Amino acid sequence: MIDLKKIARPWFWQICCVVGLLVAPLPALQAQALRGLPDFTELVEQVGPSVVNIRTLEKVSNRRQPGGNTDEEMQELFRRFFGQPFPGQPNAPRPQRPNRPQPQEEEQPRGVGSGFILTADGFIMTNAHVVDGADQVLVTLPDKREFKARIVGLDKRSDVAVVKVETTGLPMVKIGDVNRLKVGEWVMAIGSPFGLDNSVTAGIVSAKQRDTGDYLPFIQTDVAINPGNSGGPLINMRGEVVGINSQIYSRSGGFMGISFAIPIDEAIRVSEQLRTIGRVQRGRIGVQIDQVSKDVAESLGLAKAQGALVRSVEAGSPAEKAGVEAGDIITRFEGKPIEKSADLPRLVGSIKPGSKATLTVWRRGSSKELQVVVGEVEPEKTAQKTPPAPTEKPQASNAGQFLGLTVSELTEAQRQELKVRGGVRVEAVTEPAARAGLNEGDVILAVANTEIKNVKEFEAVLSRLDKTKPVAILLRRGDWAQYTLVRPQR
Repeated sequence: MIDLKKIARPWFWQICCVVGLLVAPLPALQAQALRGLPDFTELVEQVGPSVVNIRTLEKVSNRRQPGGNTDEEMQELFRRFFGQPFPGQPNAPRPQRPNRPQPQEEEQPRGVGSGFILTADGFIMTNAHVVDGADQVLVTLPDKREFKARIVGLDKRSDVAVVKVETTGLPMVKIGDVNRLKVGEWVMAIGSPFGLDNSVTAGIVSAKQRDTGDYLPFIQTDVAINPGNSGGPLINMRGEVVGINSQIYSRSGGFMGISFAIPIDEAIRVSEQLRTIGRVQRGRIGVQIDQVSKDVAESLGLAKAQGALVRSVEAGSPAEKAGVEAGDIITRFEGKPIEKSADLPRLVGSIKPGSKATLTVWRRGSSKELQVVVGEVEPEKTAQKTPPAPTEKPQASNAGQFLGLTVSELTEAQRQELKVRGGVRVEAVTEPAARAGLNEGDVILAVANTEIKNVKEFEAVLSRLDKTKPVAILLRRGDWAQYTLVRPQR
């Protein structure tokens, strides 16, 4: 036998090796590329049996008698108005007037949605708007079994509902950890868009903590969600439910690439309360809040624009009893930072009513901790109108002319009406105060981070200001307080 290695030159074997590297690994590289794409088949087999179709019915009044004789009705109508038989039936006897049919109720389809099985004994989670107002709820399983469901409870604020079917041995979903969910991660949805049962769509997480509501930071995805998908699960690649598909952004009524899901941890907290007490208890402290702008943060000495600006404090509320004032900026609640104003109602809402909590507020250049006993959410109260100006205006001060402000003393009646210790009333505004949004009748509570009790203090603070730099003003308008930045004209 000839040994080719001994007679061939070294370059021959180098060429063979290069050709082998180019040809031999090609199927392996293709397989590796295919493995890099998500495969949802196992997820569908795993989670699909736990996703249900939900149909709702409503009772409507049917006043028309079924199978009524239209010819007789027309004959009777013709006789009443023309006093003669209906044409073509000159000798027809006058029909007996039928008894007026009693109103009847019949159930008609109201809507369709989706849901998923929480427990083997029949508790199912869906959206509140899917079942709200329904007279009857029908749940259809993937194996085509259908059950009448009872609404255990629903919460419109979070758009979460729990219904119950009387059966056992149902396949349950696995609940995932929303904190592990990452932007860009693949997710899948199963539901009944437009009534098409068990439709599967997929996409990625587009954003987290998306603010579209008071109590819920939504998960934004590009998963195709359409009417009928509401209440269905959003599933990660481990086969765990991480959200409830709830909303879409659409100008046409169909999918446009943006959809929102309720984080499952928030939904589970709501569902547990619905199952135990039939409603959701949320904490409240009784403040109206707003965002903190960059200009306001800089003028008040905050390191960055964060926190919740207290615009008003409800009379007799937990916040008032704790000493919270209009104009405070709440920076922490129970030690947790308030990055944006929407964080505060979520944190407060998660606290059990009656519990004690610590508020950290930024007030006139320094932090202060307050203890508050959290109340329970109640219907919002209508803000009162701005108190009318007194008939006889007190003497006005022109010390704020460089800011475009003319102010006067507050009367005792105005102090009591607004429940403030002091301040000055704006009598007239010109540029630049008008450009900053101040109006006649506003009450100035603080200037340049300094509390103002009367005109004398107002004038004293202005005398110390650099008249070329912007000035932060805390004002009260009716029940609302806000900061504004007045930039003197140059």
